[in-house]
Amino acid sequence: MAFRNYKPEIGTIVNVMRGNDCCSQTMTLRTDNGIVNFIITSDTKVIDNRQMRPGLWVAAFYDASLPVPLIFPPQYQAKLVTILGREEQIMLNEFDRNLTARDNSLQLNIAGNTNIETLNGQSVNCSLGNQTLLVYYTVTTRSIPPQTTPRRIVVLC
Repeated sequence: MAFRNYKPEIGTIVNVMRGNDCCSQTMTLRTDNGIVNFIITSDTKVIDNRQMRPGLWVAAFYDASLPVPLIFPPQYQAKLVTILGREEQIMLNEFDRNLTARDNSLQLNIAGNTNIETLNGQSVNCSLGNQTLLVYYTVTTRSIPPQTTPRRIVVLC
């Protein structure tokens, strides 16, 4: 997968409707920029296989390199969906051997209680450096780059 092109929309689920077939759904999010629709199919990766329902705070990632219909509200094909805590932030990025994001926007400080796993929930016993990581965190320092001790990291192999 080319995670580099994935862009998130973060918001509250307003509605989940059955799609065109029994294996797809349309999820409507209320974001800071307005309403956005996401098509969820059997190809969509849903972290922890959680059921999407109204009221949940989620991040839905789409492939920004793919064409999208010029309709309102915007509609994207969801590639990755995850449920967030109320004050939680998320970042999907490539991290170097020092655990600094490729774009220098975040540096990770791993704690003993940081939950680290693969996309399918398996434990990780290798270095996190030079990997694509989905990072869940709440606060950062005001340094450059900002630093955080994440609550959870999902390694996207």
